[in-house]
Amino acid sequence: MTAEPVYLDVAEVEALRLVELEKLTCEEAGERMNVSRNTVWRLVESGREKLVRAIIEGRPIIILREQLIEDSSARDRR
Repeated sequence: MTAEPVYLDVAEVEALRLVELEKLTCEEAGERMNVSRNTVWRLVESGREKLVRAIIEGRPIIILREQLIEDSSARDRR
């Protein structure tokens, strides 16, 4: 049986890239992403948790493209 994948939002990946790889503050990353520093913090925390879960549990990681995220959000509102 294959482990259920962990889904990362493209915004979580971008926030992690800016904060962890480019070493920006949440405020600087928020400016680049046009969101608040609190939003960046939430995205980074969520992304970290998902990545750690995937690594520890040996689950595949799938990065969702923006279009898929927008489509699923529209479906959720129906």
